[in-house]
Amino acid sequence: MKRETVVVLDFGGQYNQLIARRVRECNVYCEIYSYKTDFEKIKALQPKGVIFTGGPNSCYEPGAPTYTKEIFELGVPILGICYGSQLMMHLLGGKVEKAPVREYGKIEVTTDHTSDLFADVSEKTICWMSHNDYISEMAPGFRTIAYTDNCPYAAMENTEKKLYATQFHPEVLHTQEGQKMLSNFVFRVCGCAGDWKMDSFVEQSIHHIREKVGDGKVLCALSGGVDSSVAAVLLSKAVGNQLTCVFVDHGLLRKNEGDEVEAVFGPDGPYDLNFIRVNAQERFYSKLAGVTEPEKKRKIIGEEFIRVFEEEAKKIGAVDFLVQGTIYPDVVESGVGGESTVIKSHHNVGGLPDYVDFKEIIEPLRDLFKDEVRKAGLELGIPDYLVFRQPFPGPGLGIRIIGDITPEKVQMVQDADAIWREEIAAAGWDKKVNQYFAALTNMQSVGVMGDERTYDYAIALRAVTTTDFMTAESAEVPWEIIGRTTSRIVNEVKHINRVLYDCTGKPPATIEFE
Repeated sequence: MKRETVVVLDFGGQYNQLIARRVRECNVYCEIYSYKTDFEKIKALQPKGVIFTGGPNSCYEPGAPTYTKEIFELGVPILGICYGSQLMMHLLGGKVEKAPVREYGKIEVTTDHTSDLFADVSEKTICWMSHNDYISEMAPGFRTIAYTDNCPYAAMENTEKKLYATQFHPEVLHTQEGQKMLSNFVFRVCGCAGDWKMDSFVEQSIHHIREKVGDGKVLCALSGGVDSSVAAVLLSKAVGNQLTCVFVDHGLLRKNEGDEVEAVFGPDGPYDLNFIRVNAQERFYSKLAGVTEPEKKRKIIGEEFIRVFEEEAKKIGAVDFLVQGTIYPDVVESGVGGESTVIKSHHNVGGLPDYVDFKEIIEPLRDLFKDEVRKAGLELGIPDYLVFRQPFPGPGLGIRIIGDITPEKVQMVQDADAIWREEIAAAGWDKKVNQYFAALTNMQSVGVMGDERTYDYAIALRAVTTTDFMTAESAEVPWEIIGRTTSRIVNEVKHINRVLYDCTGKPPATIEFE
């Protein structure tokens, strides 16, 4: 089935995923491509619209990311955001130069709501600015549709050619009416129907998987997390008993999680799955011994997962396909497809070894964001308590332990994390925050316990609110919950004498610690 697509052309912006996510919220399919992608490939996609992302460069400098001017003759609407707006002006005959006053943060913008881009948007609205350069002269054929005290061309349009540009970032939550602006672009300007829905995605995916697999055998890497659980049930619906789910307990799971996963997906659980549990704790601890660098940890864990799956596949006999619960943010953050910097190598994408002994890797959720995966899970009939469980990274506690990993440290963070989750749930805050966990810092400090000097570790507590897991705010958890948790941790968890609370949002931090 031909689906309407909006293309995000990535010039190195930190919010590229967020732009795609906002378009998807309009039920319009969206993909990210690097600015290095050949124009003919973009043209072949027959996009309903194109969005240029922001980026860290100055478009007028030699070697800055750019694109062929042919794209403006494609006949489809284009929206340039921040760097994308400057590049549009630069390529079409406008002038971009260093701004006399740098704008960063929430800025009041005056809009012209006669423009389709600002239909139903307030005349005075708060937008998120982040730029050192500014457009000093518009390209011919454009008119101003928004301005600020320091930015005369905060937004522009050329309705004849369906070209739009905003100096601010409509995709971030700090821009109060940003989603309305992007929705206006997608529907009023691009004319999209908004018919990309989860029911059709699930139905098409099952059909596609059946065609691809045929009568082959499939091994699913099942972690028990939301993504791999949805992938497993989707594959089960598609190929039935041709599927074997292998759950690798790498010793870096949350407290009692291995047994909980087996209870759901094992022989006594609600799903009729071929389920194998591999207890590989010592194997992973041995490989990770003395390793402190986060990217190296991720790659070791990623490779060792694959090797275990290969060994299990040989026992099953003639397994052709490996299934992973890779999702779209994993792909983009690992530097695959777009142009943004590698933020972290996800163990199932950038952490994969060069050689994998399977005919093909199937990633049925590769195009979805986290909340879309949850919608797919509900569409598949997976219970709410599984679909909405706490996100947990594939490398597990390996990236919630700063520095080297030992069984003793794993025990510390498991116990502290269990206490934090218990207290959050007991206070009813598990419905108010989207992700919460404990991490073990590599900091040791002096303390006093039982009138004796201690020199032990500090645990950091994290709780965030987010709608998309790409940007997040630190949750203002009541002090009594944090205080109760602190008291329990220092009293119940050996070798912890200090508890910290992480107040940082994403950006500048990530949700996880490594």
